[in-house]
Amino acid sequence: MNPVYKFRLQIGKEQKMMKQGRLGYNSSNGRYGLLSSDLWIDTGFHCGEGLEVLVGDEWVQTRMEMNLAREWYLVGTPYCGDLEYVQARIPG
Repeated sequence: MNPVYKFRLQIGKEQKMMKQGRLGYNSSNGRYGLLSSDLWIDTGFHCGEGLEVLVGDEWVQTRMEMNLAREWYLVGTPYCGDLEYVQARIPG
């Protein structure tokens, strides 16, 4: 795995591996996925799928959803519609 986007996150005594990158729209499947250096880490998130995004200087646990206007948004964050370049990370 490329060390640029894979790292260990320690929370108390628990350690978990995280993959980090930015959100990008994948036109081949119509979903937002996770990119690192223009390579797909995850090709597309489904509704309800969890991830963490950077809001200001804090990582926030969220999930990907689609509203009635068919715009993707991240629950509990200010992000809706164009999610390109939002910094994100997933377990892995």
